[in-house]
Amino acid sequence: MIEFHSQTNFELVDEAKKISWLQNIADTHNAIIESIGYVFCDDEFVYNMNLEHLQHDTYTDIITFDYGTDDLLEGEIYISVDRVRENAQEFQSLFDEELRRVMAHGLLHMMGYGDYSAEEKLKMRQLEDECLKMFHVKH
Repeated sequence: MIEFHSQTNFELVDEAKKISWLQNIADTHNAIIESIGYVFCDDEFVYNMNLEHLQHDTYTDIITFDYGTDDLLEGEIYISVDRVRENAQEFQSLFDEELRRVMAHGLLHMMGYGDYSAEEKLKMRQLEDECLKMFHVKH
């Protein structure tokens, strides 16, 4: 089960299509989605969570709380809509594409992919790109 919630006035477009896409990503990696909650927030909300729970005094676009295993996915993913919007401008991409990238990023973290080393960051970017391509494929 995948659910979407918002701490702001943000409304996710095409929820059903995004659920199908996220499910397809998990299927491709032989993972089962038990329960994932995506929560769309503003910068301050995610910043405060980052500071309180991870002791990181920095703004970020996403925080993933993983309660499952690499193949049984359960957890919460908090996304700063403000940061996604800013990143889309910085990287000259569409907001919805950057949002999908971040949504996939959180899911990939739940499946055990990291992004701490340069090698892991490169692998994560490649996986994100593969996920983005999957969005436009009929399921």
